[in-house]
Amino acid sequence: MPYPYVLLSAAVSLDGYLDDTGPERLLLSGPADFDRVDEVRASVDAILVGAGTIRADNPRLLVNSPVRRAARVAAGRPEYPLKVTVSGSGDLDPDARFWHTGGEKVVYTTEKGAERARALGLAADVVPLGADLDWRALLAHLYEERGVRRLMVEGGGTVHTQLLRQGLADELQLVLAPLLVGDPRAPRLFGPGGFQGGRLRLVETRRIEDVVLMRYEPTAPGTGTSVTAADRHWMRTACELAALCPPSETAFSVGAVVVAADGTELARGHSREGDDPVVHAEEAALAKIDPADPRLAAATVYSSLEPCARRASRPAPCARLILDAGVRRVVTAWREPDTFVAGADGSGLLAGHGVDVVVLPEFEGPAKAPNRHLVAGG
Repeated sequence: MPYPYVLLSAAVSLDGYLDDTGPERLLLSGPADFDRVDEVRASVDAILVGAGTIRADNPRLLVNSPVRRAARVAAGRPEYPLKVTVSGSGDLDPDARFWHTGGEKVVYTTEKGAERARALGLAADVVPLGADLDWRALLAHLYEERGVRRLMVEGGGTVHTQLLRQGLADELQLVLAPLLVGDPRAPRLFGPGGFQGGRLRLVETRRIEDVVLMRYEPTAPGTGTSVTAADRHWMRTACELAALCPPSETAFSVGAVVVAADGTELARGHSREGDDPVVHAEEAALAKIDPADPRLAAATVYSSLEPCARRASRPAPCARLILDAGVRRVVTAWREPDTFVAGADGSGLLAGHGVDVVVLPEFEGPAKAPNRHLVAGG
């Protein structure tokens, strides 16, 4: 199920606190960073906070710049992003500024919480997710029913923790402030729990007055058929590699990446790479890895096109190469059409040998893009 791109945004003290225990909100950053946050808000389709953040901070969650709001309207978008909150109990303050500023609002809650929330007469769409809150169902609903493609999450710590633990955060934008709180009663950014393994990738650092912005992306693949935000990141990379292929009238352009369980990239490749006019993407990538590398058994192969089950140019198709390498998880974007091989079913071959095969249909368009001349209606 496609989800929006989920961007977590937070500012913390040097010792990892979101706030202190005083009656007023602790301002961790300054005017320049507040303006940066306003710019990010203007770029997204929706902004989400937990009900606890509404109670503690009473935020408005607006795009403050009239220039940015005008640009949204000129682009055919609402003046303000959709405002979203999550409350299992439906215990919400109808007088909070969240409800009385900006544009449309949505409350995601449980079946019991929906009864309570609706009784408050909130100017919001109340969406029950079942007996319990389900983040995947929430994200799928935002994507499918609300057209949200980029979601900014501004807290609080419980929400950030849950999204990271479930592998649903595509990016973390963390601002580090030169303050120390030191009060164990104060709220922290992340709570304890079983987070995904591996190191996050640092994609940007930026000094903004006396604070530092750090942007991170998760890298560790999912397990089995469970999809994480990192799976989507690596599939984007595979599709970008496919676009690098020399064009051909007799073969598809495909990109592939092999990633260890901890998020380490082991190798990448693309069709017709180097001086080999018939090499396939998965073949090119696997050839760069020592066959004895113990990380292969828990690695994931990302391929923009389903690995081939039959081929004329080489004795072993890519599905067989993946099996021989010991890889037991494959993520792809697009099932191979009958253009060159009738009844191609590399996924079936892999699954028949115990490999978990995951298809991310939202990437079918980027995967097809360098192959449009080969596929009718592509």
